[in-house]
Amino acid sequence: MSESIEVARNEAAGRYEISVDGAVAGFTAFLPDAEGRLVFPHTVIDPAYGGRGLGTRLIADAMADVAGRGETVVPECSFVVRYLQGHDVPGLSVHWRERDVETAQHAPADEPGPGDEGVGRG
Repeated sequence: MSESIEVARNEAAGRYEISVDGAVAGFTAFLPDAEGRLVFPHTVIDPAYGGRGLGTRLIADAMADVAGRGETVVPECSFVVRYLQGHDVPGLSVHWRERDVETAQHAPADEPGPGDEGVGRG
């Protein structure tokens, strides 16, 4: 039996949530900045769901949704920065901040991402 995996935007909580068989397994938070762009500061996957690639799926679906809404992303979370550096998201507008790119570049390569060990480190 395969798992049902869904990603949904939760406006009230200010985050995109990934659910596995109806249970929230993780989220990536967002908040609007002064210019109306969406800043993504943090991503978390529950350790019970780690190692399944859910972090990557969460960010992929969230970025596609943001692109479809015509919004601009400001990636602050190092996992989101690394995802966007390695993946083209059609129609997505990204506002890169130098300090966030530098932080992601200097993060240890063996540091677990939210899809690896269940813990996003911001």
